[in-house]
Amino acid sequence: MEWTREATNAIKKVPFFVRKRVKARVEEEAARFGTRIATIEHVRSCQRRFLNKMENEVKGFQVEACFGPTGCPNRAVISDGLADELERLLAQKELKAFLKRVVDGPLKMHHEFRVSISDCPNACSRPQIVDIGLIGAVKPRVTDLQCTDCGRCVEACKESAIMLGEHGPVIVFEKCLFCGSCIKACPTGTISEEKSGYRILLGGKLGRHPRLGQEMGRIFSIPTISAVVDLVVDFYKRNCIRGERLGTILEGQGIKGLIKEMKNRNLLT
Repeated sequence: MEWTREATNAIKKVPFFVRKRVKARVEEEAARFGTRIATIEHVRSCQRRFLNKMENEVKGFQVEACFGPTGCPNRAVISDGLADELERLLAQKELKAFLKRVVDGPLKMHHEFRVSISDCPNACSRPQIVDIGLIGAVKPRVTDLQCTDCGRCVEACKESAIMLGEHGPVIVFEKCLFCGSCIKACPTGTISEEKSGYRILLGGKLGRHPRLGQEMGRIFSIPTISAVVDLVVDFYKRNCIRGERLGTILEGQGIKGLIKEMKNRNLLT
């Protein structure tokens, strides 16, 4: 569908966490009137509906992903079906019905439980400010294969986490963001993959009391991600009293209980 310039500029001013949903509603509104051009009138109509009947638009959760699956060259990991898998999992949790029971008053967009997936440390989908943020990660290792001292790994590392020593590359893991660029750049296989998956951040949020997600301090393999999300959502539902975000819960009672549950399910090794 085509958009007028005025409509395009207006949609850019919509808060990012509902922008995709508002844009879809604008195109539905235009289609309802039999046109293939979205105008400012359609945008304003949808904005009024969102503000006046927001609870109808709330589905209880959001899953957002970066542009990785469209062919982004920066991807550290490839898991194209993960977003759909998490959508199905969260739909089974009936989060909207749960929120309606615990929230005093009509539901708003900020009540929704949010998951964000970024396939590399560039973190385009803002995983630091959602309830569960996933950041693609590849941990490198130095193998026994002969290094030619070409320096490509050093050039590729934006964090200056690699240097060439007397016996080949040395990785400074305190600086490493696990982007995998050094692995891709190495022509000899001297630097290869040790493990890959996602770093997990918990409890990020915006609003009156913003909070960055707390990192779990390890890389979770892709097959374990759904189980981790399932556990975290259950933890959230058990401890959410008035519709507060996961970050608020973690601020109150800490993360130790959640880590203990992960260990009991063998999700932390």
